[in-house]
Amino acid sequence: MLAYIWAEDLTGGIGVDGHLPWHLAADLKRFKEKTMNHPMIMGRKTFESLPGILPGRKHIVLTHSTLNISDPNVKVVHSKEELDEWLATQDKNQLNVIIGGVTLFKMYRDQVDILYQTIVKENFQTDTQMPVINYADFEKIEDQQFDDSNLKYEFITYKRK
Repeated sequence: MLAYIWAEDLTGGIGVDGHLPWHLAADLKRFKEKTMNHPMIMGRKTFESLPGILPGRKHIVLTHSTLNISDPNVKVVHSKEELDEWLATQDKNQLNVIIGGVTLFKMYRDQVDILYQTIVKENFQTDTQMPVINYADFEKIEDQQFDDSNLKYEFITYKRK
């Protein structure tokens, strides 16, 4: 099974200069909860934006570049075909979480089963947009709204119909 997890502002912005344009502790906590003990699939830029290898999670990195990483928790793949081959070896009930970037979100939007979306209820300066998702293909199964840290935000979970 495939899931996406991301946060966006009111305009669909998801990043600026390779990082999140906001700091939202509750969203980071949710990210950890949803990804812990699950493989995380990401592009090279997303991988490089992490503070390091996140414990308790296998990191699958799609890149055309050469990455010299000897950590056993990191697997580098160089094509969608290679990533698809790796996914085919995984337990069908195992959740594999795509955490970014835009290229991966576009590649798998017709195959993703679960969406973990955070909406930060403001407009930020961003240079990266979340690709369009056809929400008609999904059923909303969770919607929580919050107002703290001087930011209003919403956690929404969708499951493919």
